[in-house]
Amino acid sequence: MNNKFRLISFYLFLHWLQLYRINATPIKLLLHRKLLYILHTLLLVVFFMITTYFVATSQPLVFVPVQEDATFINALSAKYDAQFKEELASLPKENKKDFEKVYKMRWDNVTEIFDKKEMYTSVSARQYLDALVAEIVKSNPVLQQQHFNCYFSRSGVPNAGYIGEGIILFNMGLFKRLENESQAVFILCHEISHFYLGHSEKSINQYVASINSMETQNELRKIKGNEYGKRQQVDNLLKGLTFDFRRHGRDHESQADSMAIEFMRHTRYDIAESLTTLALLDSIDTDTFDMTACLSKTFDAKDYAFQKKWIVKEEGLLGGHAQLKEDKILTDSLKTHPDCKLRIQILEPMVSRYQTPGTVKNVVNKSKFTEFKNTFSYEIVEFAYSTDNFTRSLFYTLELMESKPGDPYLIAQVGKIFNGFYAAQKAHKLGKLIDLPSPYYPANYNLLLQFVQNLYLENYASVSYHFLKQYYPSLAYYPPFVNAFDTSKKIAEL
Repeated sequence: MNNKFRLISFYLFLHWLQLYRINATPIKLLLHRKLLYILHTLLLVVFFMITTYFVATSQPLVFVPVQEDATFINALSAKYDAQFKEELASLPKENKKDFEKVYKMRWDNVTEIFDKKEMYTSVSARQYLDALVAEIVKSNPVLQQQHFNCYFSRSGVPNAGYIGEGIILFNMGLFKRLENESQAVFILCHEISHFYLGHSEKSINQYVASINSMETQNELRKIKGNEYGKRQQVDNLLKGLTFDFRRHGRDHESQADSMAIEFMRHTRYDIAESLTTLALLDSIDTDTFDMTACLSKTFDAKDYAFQKKWIVKEEGLLGGHAQLKEDKILTDSLKTHPDCKLRIQILEPMVSRYQTPGTVKNVVNKSKFTEFKNTFSYEIVEFAYSTDNFTRSLFYTLELMESKPGDPYLIAQVGKIFNGFYAAQKAHKLGKLIDLPSPYYPANYNLLLQFVQNLYLENYASVSYHFLKQYYPSLAYYPPFVNAFDTSKKIAEL
């Protein structure tokens, strides 16, 4: 409750009290003066108790992670486990061991998602996603007898995927970057298309056929007859045949795009947003976050100034951190969503042909779409932390703080992470909580990793304490902040 509202409330109360005094003359003749005094006093006490309550509860709402619904997850896991066993039993007899090996590898990925508690179990989020899918299914009769389910994943990676067993995951890291429901629906239609067209299963069939082909077997026999270097030769032969269930071939992506337009054009959604989605995906890996400025601003405390050496890349064998050179070919091959410009060119004629007036960007609930975008920006921070990837959690935290400075949850999270760095380093287990600089990561994330690598044990403690100290006592009402601040004081020995 703000001060203006409290003053208005108090004025209204006094005005009511004055009216009571004027109109209560007959009562005063009957009641004892002391009784009236007690009554007036009680009314004042009640009024100030109410205003005090609203003042105490008028702190800004702070993000609270959704607790996992273990019952729901266990039921899902059991359901898909039974489904997987049925699938194994129905595999072709020819080359069955090879089929089982690949299907088991795909299933291991599914079980890892359950083990990591990656699926988001919020009832409202599940209902919202189900509503988006329902808009697609009800407009496409061919999908109404298909057995698939879509779930939000708590992963911050900007991606979505069909992972087998009829499971489609929509990562929070991608959803939070979208602009409207039509974009989300195109992504759902794309992944539903992978499922509907059986792309994963076709890739498995192609892989098993390749490794058992006459040509491959002849090459293996030749290698077996060689005296030296057999292992390396086998590795080189199989390198081009390695199956990766997490990535679809370029031809499959194009087919899924076209099928997605076919599904989407029957809905009320704007199919033109398919093109804006692909344009967004084309730049989604672009390195735009200025990590240098962020680190130097965030950790430059009054009594503990930021030191430039914390982000210096040392060179040499014993320097600790080799320079990472950008490999443009590697970067292109590792893009989360390759060939988007070409995919746009292919889809443009279809979109022009099918686009009709009356479609809209949002159908189910625009405000819910915006609400979940905001919530997911926080949930990916929490998920990375809960799965012991502290550097990734720190990256998401700092990125979000750029638009939400002073956010209590984010401030406390920074303290928790640095306190965690300290405890892990002291126990010689820091390597289990952090990523190391790598050419596979964007430059801004590598800079953050360099920063974490360059700090010493005492730096973790001092950075945490002096960062949190800036927000005390203004955040003393928030228990996670208090816990992080108290811990930082203890480890910094202050």
